[in-house]
Amino acid sequence: MHLKETAAIITGGASGLGEATARHFAAQGAQVTLLDQDATRGAQVAAEIGGHFAQTDVTDEASVQAAIALAKERMGGISAAVNCAGIADAIKTVGRDGPHPLDAFQRTIDINLVGTFNVARLAAEAMQANEAAPDGARGVIVNTASIAAFDGQKGQTAYAASKGGVVGLCLPMARDLAKIGIRVMTIAPGIFMTPMLAGLGEEVQAQLAADVPCPPRLGDPAEYGRLAGFIVECGYLNGEVIRIDGALRMR
Repeated sequence: MHLKETAAIITGGASGLGEATARHFAAQGAQVTLLDQDATRGAQVAAEIGGHFAQTDVTDEASVQAAIALAKERMGGISAAVNCAGIADAIKTVGRDGPHPLDAFQRTIDINLVGTFNVARLAAEAMQANEAAPDGARGVIVNTASIAAFDGQKGQTAYAASKGGVVGLCLPMARDLAKIGIRVMTIAPGIFMTPMLAGLGEEVQAQLAADVPCPPRLGDPAEYGRLAGFIVECGYLNGEVIRIDGALRMR
C-alpha cells in the first residue's frame, strides 16, 4: 500500500500527533478525513491540506459510524485508520484531596482505550469491503499507545492503564483481522512537542528533553507522522508495538 493510494481516517487530527500525521499523509498524496471534537480547528486543518473533516466523539458509536460513513462517501472508501485521539491527566492514586476521582479515571479509559477500540472496529468493518491486493491486504490500523504503558510515572495511573490497554489490543486484534487482510500496529511515543507540552514553558521542556538519551530533545510530531506513513507502506509490519522515544526510559 502506497500513501498516494491511501484513503485514511485520522482521529485527533485537529492538533498534535494527529494533525502532523494528516499533513504528512496529504503531502504524500493520500486522501485524508480528520475526526476530532474541535470543529473549528478540525475544519481549518482539513481545508489547509485538501482533506475532509467530521466532528466526532470517539467514545460514541453513532458518532463514529456517521464519521466513517462521511469518510467513505467523500473518499470512496477507507484503507487506513490512525488513532491519535487521547487525553492525559496527572492525578495520584491518593493525593491531598483524597483518592483519585473515579470519574476522571473512567473518562481517560473511555477516550484513550474504548475510543481507540471503537474507531478500530468500525474502520475494520469498512475496510473488509475493499478489494484485496495480491497479498490479500485490505487495510491497516495504527493505534497510539505511549511509553507510559511500560514505565508510567507518578500521577499516571489512568493514563498508563489506558495506554497499556492499547498495547494489549495490538496482537489479538491483528490476529482477529488477519483473515480479512487488515494489519494492526501500535506506536508508543515518548515525550513529544504537542500542544499540551508547549504550554509548560521552556524551562520545563528543557528538563524533559535532558532526560532523552539521543537525541536529547523532545520528539517532533512530524516524526510520528512519518513513522505512521512507513507502517502503512510496509506491508510486513503487523501485530507489533514500536517505541519512538530516543531510547528514553522514564525514571
